[in-house]
Amino acid sequence: MDEHESSKQPDATSTLGITRRTVIETGASALLLTTLPRAALAAGAVDDNEPPASSARVDLRINGQAHSLTLDPRTTLLDTLREHLALTGSKKGCDHGQCGACTVLIDGRRINSCLTLAVMHDGQSITTIEGLAAGDNLHPLQAAFVEHDGFQCGYCTSGQICSAVGMLAESQQGMPSYVTEDLTQPAAELTDLEIRERMSGNICRCAAYPNIVGAIKQAAGMAT
Repeated sequence: MDEHESSKQPDATSTLGITRRTVIETGASALLLTTLPRAALAAGAVDDNEPPASSARVDLRINGQAHSLTLDPRTTLLDTLREHLALTGSKKGCDHGQCGACTVLIDGRRINSCLTLAVMHDGQSITTIEGLAAGDNLHPLQAAFVEHDGFQCGYCTSGQICSAVGMLAESQQGMPSYVTEDLTQPAAELTDLEIRERMSGNICRCAAYPNIVGAIKQAAGMAT
């Protein structure tokens, strides 16, 4: 094929009805569409204080007080406590349910608040570290942690104490652990090994574990 014949071959874009002008106009339209919402917001046409259509109403009873909140349904219970209710005793450590620093009690059962959504607990009773003491009177576990020096940096302490409260309740209800030897007994003996296993979901990076075990044994009414 010579150069003269090659110049007569149909262009692919012409065959499809697409021209350079079409491509340019389409690109400009797409850019305009992406900038319109931002421009409208800047001009005040959109109220950024209005809750999104996907928000959800949730009623929680936290430390004995009722709270009615409008939240993004994706908000974790931990972020609800810390960011919306200023209950910062529950700590965000790993945010993956691996350290236990965010442990709270829901209807008396311990749970990692970073792994659950607030909307999943509508109508339930939640207890955080702030709700354990009765006024100036510390919860027995709080007092035992102070007496046994069961903390160093203190970051994990709120989760440790809440978890221990739930753990002692589970033990009293006869729930066994992985290391419980006699399953015929109504409640397992809280040996050091038993306590360590039951508290294994709560990590202390300062390694105050012996003191934590001692505090829990004291709070459980056992001699140390």
